[in-house]
Amino acid sequence: MTQPNDLLAALADIAPDSELAQARQTRDAATRHAQGSYDVLFSQADEDFPLAERFAIAAHVAEWHAQAGLQAHYQQQAEPLSDSTRHQVALAFAKRLTFAPVEAKPEHLTELQQAGWSARGVVTLSQLIAFISFQSRLLAGLLLLQGQQPTSEGPAVVAGRWHDAPQTASGKTALTAFTQHALGWEPWLAAKPLAEFTPEEHATLARFGHTDSDYFRLLARNLPLLEQRTLTDKGIFYTAGGLPRAERELAAAVVSKVNGCIFCASVHARKASQLSKEDAAVQKLLNVSPGAVLSHGQSPRWAAVIGFSASLSVTPQQASLNQITVLREHGLDTLALLDLIQSSAFFAWANRLMLTLGEPFLPTSQG
Repeated sequence: MTQPNDLLAALADIAPDSELAQARQTRDAATRHAQGSYDVLFSQADEDFPLAERFAIAAHVAEWHAQAGLQAHYQQQAEPLSDSTRHQVALAFAKRLTFAPVEAKPEHLTELQQAGWSARGVVTLSQLIAFISFQSRLLAGLLLLQGQQPTSEGPAVVAGRWHDAPQTASGKTALTAFTQHALGWEPWLAAKPLAEFTPEEHATLARFGHTDSDYFRLLARNLPLLEQRTLTDKGIFYTAGGLPRAERELAAAVVSKVNGCIFCASVHARKASQLSKEDAAVQKLLNVSPGAVLSHGQSPRWAAVIGFSASLSVTPQQASLNQITVLREHGLDTLALLDLIQSSAFFAWANRLMLTLGEPFLPTSQG
């Protein structure tokens, strides 16, 4: 079956001459590399994770996200999963990662490996589930901008829970509260040793500044996918015009509060503070307790941004046309709204990898 060059445009039925199509063209790098990530995931001829399995798991994840069109797309190319341990462990892993990524533990990766999944296969499986979480929310946002989703939202989204163990799996000092301090992160699955990369692969790692990062060298077990993901990230966050960069970073911190990802929140809340000069407001967001409304006590514009980003981040997503209307009243045009949707959706991807493949720790210098 021939894949469309822009799957999301096809599923959202975006008219080529529309304002939304123009906004996506303005964000060409994000548009191309989101599609490029899809193209890599669903074209690789890996014996350790065959395409039929990839499509089958993707169909389940899209269904859990209540994206019927996306589910149908994947289902067309899927084969039913079997009752084998390999498939059932992978499906349980996918469901946990979709609905409650904060519940991931090191032993879940061990279970996958014991069921026959290679280290590369585990990384690609995690990437696939996290990517569909991103793709589903991006599609939901595009449909909203087309006026094709519910007009009323659910209740205000609250902060999720997060890890409260005092130590990491390896015995380092763990984080039990959100912070703007710089943190370390350690993998639960071994990063790929630098000696195992070819010179060309070394060059790719170096080009993106990934050489010294355990996280990125772990994801580099599937380097073509990591490359597309990194280019998607840069296309979403490092582009001129549209939504101010501070509010893109704010959205990343909001999603991390919903999912309980302390590491991602520390990085992006710190950036939001630096760029907006609104340190107290950013810290107020980080201080929200599990079960409390994330937008409480914020300025009207930031409350609208936080509320929308949080609503897009739950599973299934709850963002609404009413929220889009409020954001437009606060000055967000279609390009800015696209930036907010893409920034929020991307951290559905990022959080799920960070929470599933390792955990943060407090560097000794801060202990």
